[in-house]
Amino acid sequence: MTAYVSAFDFFSIGVGPSSSHTVGPMRAALDFAQRLSASGALADVARVTCTLYGSLGATGIGHGTPDAVVAGLRGLAPETCEPAEVRAAWTNFPEGMGLLVDGVHEVAFAKDDIQFAPRTRLPGHPNAMTLTALSADDAARAEETYYSVGGGFIRREGEDAQIAASGFPFAYPDAASLLDLCDENGLSIADIARHNEMALRSEEEVAAGLDAIWDAMASCVDAGLHADGVLPGFLKVKRRAGAIREQLESAEADGAREIPGEWLGAFALAVNEENAAGGRVVTAPTNGAAGILPAVAMYWWRFLADSGLGAGNAVTPYGELVGSALLGFGGEVTAVSDADGEVVAEANRRRGIRRFLLTATALGSLFKANASISGAEGGCQAEVGSACAMAAAGLTAVMGGTNRQIENAAEIAMEHHLGLTCDPIGGLVQIPCIERNAIAASTAVTASRLALRGDGHHYVSLDAVVETMRQTGLDMSTKYKETSEGGLAVNVIEC
Repeated sequence: MTAYVSAFDFFSIGVGPSSSHTVGPMRAALDFAQRLSASGALADVARVTCTLYGSLGATGIGHGTPDAVVAGLRGLAPETCEPAEVRAAWTNFPEGMGLLVDGVHEVAFAKDDIQFAPRTRLPGHPNAMTLTALSADDAARAEETYYSVGGGFIRREGEDAQIAASGFPFAYPDAASLLDLCDENGLSIADIARHNEMALRSEEEVAAGLDAIWDAMASCVDAGLHADGVLPGFLKVKRRAGAIREQLESAEADGAREIPGEWLGAFALAVNEENAAGGRVVTAPTNGAAGILPAVAMYWWRFLADSGLGAGNAVTPYGELVGSALLGFGGEVTAVSDADGEVVAEANRRRGIRRFLLTATALGSLFKANASISGAEGGCQAEVGSACAMAAAGLTAVMGGTNRQIENAAEIAMEHHLGLTCDPIGGLVQIPCIERNAIAASTAVTASRLALRGDGHHYVSLDAVVETMRQTGLDMSTKYKETSEGGLAVNVIEC
């Protein structure tokens, strides 16, 4: 049994504003449509309905859940669709128009075919939805209940809720076992993750896939830094990342020193503003917390990777400089001249980001397996806390930290998010979510620095914190778990 979840599942490229309320329901609706097609039942379907329960029903409109359901029924996938195709797919659905299920069969559809049941909570998970396919005489031809369990992951009712080992060579149920595996095999945490990924893909495919994830993250940061205007929704939240970028660039042009901490916050704001706008976002491990890990990774990429504080350590085990040849992750050899330092620097940064992502995956898998990454299940400690710990672990790895320093960094970051509630105003992933990502990115850097100043030995283990996180989530009132029924959501006037 292993807690490990592939990086390509953890860091899935999708759309905003929510992994659990947008990406997950979209995947569930797509799965339902494809099952109808595969079974041959689709030809007899005249109408499709959907009921959103619990948190999906409570904050679904603010998260774009019904729009995602319509998009998924049409056959769109969050990884490949144009984000604009999802926005307002239900909100602006033309009255009297048919819905083309799985892109091949038209059925009657009205906006009230999607029902909201926020007070009904199914036992499988707070994020539940039931899709029903009806014949012309309103007889049910098919019905499935899905749970959106966080991070864009879905589970169909009746499926095993446990995480299968999937043939991974290095199985570990908790952090202590992970550290033991590293000791026994002389491997880093990133090595463990890399070998597990290579059970599913070639080494070259793993490297290319991780690069694609980083490119999508970096593109999201860049898009957010160069956008302005007001975010969708009645709160009329103004974008700030672009203005901060202009201020920092102006200060630098005037000779002021770069302020890495301010850029760190701008990177995080940029991602979560893009997410709130329904743009292309990478779950990390969720959309609501998607800005933390890319911000910390970009902070390392821009300010530390070439400074000698992390670049050299980032090379091993993905390659090392030997004469004029650079041995890269996957065994490729790229010839470079001594004068071509930028090529070498870029290659080193790429390898560092792979190490960062793999380390974050190995540690993040523990939160998903042994607690939760769903705000509707565990509060914001499950989303922002997990993301902060993953980012702290990744940064510590590329800064040359030992396995125990990496575990310590994750523990520090998570420990100080215990009890954090999820109370988005109006059900929108905007307040306090956007700023919260910037604050957590700073916390991740601080946690990494504290861990690197120590020797890896510490009193509270990561496993103890994960178990405390699980218990805290169970004890937390439902009104503080992504229902907009408590906290800021009821104490701030929505206008």
